[in-house]
Amino acid sequence: MSYVTATGMVAAILTTAAFLPQVLRTWRTRSTSDISLGMFVAYVTGIFLWLVYGLLLGDIPLIASNAVTLVLSGAILALKLRHG
Repeated sequence: MSYVTATGMVAAILTTAAFLPQVLRTWRTRSTSDISLGMFVAYVTGIFLWLVYGLLLGDIPLIASNAVTLVLSGAILALKLRHG
C-alpha cells in the first residue's frame, strides 16, 4: 500500500468515525430537532455521489469511507424523518 493510499485510508477512517457519536446520540435520545433536514438531505446526496465517483475510479479509500458514511448519515437522516 502506498503512502498516498495509506493517508487516504487514515483520513477516511477519522472522518467516517466522526459520525458515530452523533448516530449513537440521536438513536438514544430520539431527538433530531437541532439537525437541519435540508442540510442532511444535501449531505447524504453528496455522499452518495462521492461513493459513485469512488466506484467509477476504483478508489478504495473513497469507496470505503463514503459507503460507511452513507450508512451512518443515512441513519441520522432516517431518524430525522421519523422523529422530526
